[in-house]
Amino acid sequence: MTKRITLKDLARETGVHVSTVSRALDPQKRGALTDEVVVKIREAAERLGYRPNRIAFSLRKQKTMTIGVMIPDITNMIFPAIVRGIESVMEPLGYASIIVNTDGNSDREQRLIETLQERGVDGIIHTAVLRSAPKIKDVAAQGLPVVTLNRKVEAADIPYVINDEESGIRQVFELLYKQGHRKIAHIAGPSDLSTGLLRKQAFLSVTADYQIPEGDLVIEEAARFEEAEGRRCAKAILDRAPETTAILCANDRLALGAIDECAALGYPCPDRISVTGFNDMALLDLIRPGLTTVRIEQFEAGAEAARLLARMLEGSSEPIPRETILPVSVTIRGSTGAPREN
Repeated sequence: MTKRITLKDLARETGVHVSTVSRALDPQKRGALTDEVVVKIREAAERLGYRPNRIAFSLRKQKTMTIGVMIPDITNMIFPAIVRGIESVMEPLGYASIIVNTDGNSDREQRLIETLQERGVDGIIHTAVLRSAPKIKDVAAQGLPVVTLNRKVEAADIPYVINDEESGIRQVFELLYKQGHRKIAHIAGPSDLSTGLLRKQAFLSVTADYQIPEGDLVIEEAARFEEAEGRRCAKAILDRAPETTAILCANDRLALGAIDECAALGYPCPDRISVTGFNDMALLDLIRPGLTTVRIEQFEAGAEAARLLARMLEGSSEPIPRETILPVSVTIRGSTGAPREN
């Protein structure tokens, strides 16, 4: 059986003390050494096939150097960039990520939180949280570092990173209005998610600023951020208000479903109706028509959430901000244009 390479072996190979080898291989401590020494030790470790003993490390540090990353749907194309952003911060610090998929199911979410606790994760980044989430609130209250991303928990002292929902909805509404649209409907996201609620509230706010009576608004709430719900809501909107010339959707998947249903009902996009999304998930520039949408900085959002969690894990003496709001912009593509003259 091949002998396991130890820190002592690396010390003998490189001619330094064991404690120097240990610091060189610890991302949080190698800054005290010169680059030349760190490179020398890491090259020796690679050449000899050294692999750290994580069990021994965990026992010594009382840390597993793992974090949990909870996402609602791994097939949603905004999450790969978010996860890459998280890993860009956590991996250099020596942390590995355990990624779990909640399917947007609260019971499954609770079970997965318990599983992550059993695995001994040092902290959690939660992108799938409901506005009311007692389990994650309890876990955070017990001392496990938690950061929520894209969504926030109400009545909880949990740091969160979200996008500027108000600005995003306002920007895309104003784009449609300037193009000449006056019959603008809204497919809202689920109200039990902060993204759904905040984007609907933003729609109500901007339409009030434009002095559109609330009784004239056409709003359908989706049960899930999925294409099937976008199709259902689009049909409901056009059945109720066939004069609609634009549909502002709470996310891209709802918008894709809405475009599909509008075409099936004889309202091709953008010739008969304009449709917008929110998130700017990957590949939207390749479909026809390309989707006009609110762009969020997915990689940076993941990285910012990870930076907050890292500060919590490292016991930063600086206060951790409870709220971080990231700027957004609008990407204009072919799904919007001036309403057709009747």
